[in-house]
Amino acid sequence: MASNFRIFIHRNSDNLHLKLVGEFDGSSAFELINVLKANYDRAEKVVINTCGLSSIHPFGLSVFQKNFPFKKLSHDLTFTGKYGNTIALQGSNSL
Repeated sequence: MASNFRIFIHRNSDNLHLKLVGEFDGSSAFELINVLKANYDRAEKVVINTCGLSSIHPFGLSVFQKNFPFKKLSHDLTFTGKYGNTIALQGSNSL
């Protein structure tokens, strides 16, 4: 995992907000997937803010997109920030 990668988690009513900070590599992708697995079922909407990312490694992006376990629920995800369009899954929203 990129040593500087962190995920900040905040809940607001029925929504889950995740702020990604640092470099997004393969290990970071699995960390994000694990956080989503642990919290996704209790949230109506999930907002993933990418403004704190310094870079996205192509391998990390591939790992996230290929291993995301909730493909049919990706419409409940909104990606925001500098890399929102880059990391957004098919069927999800990006701002």
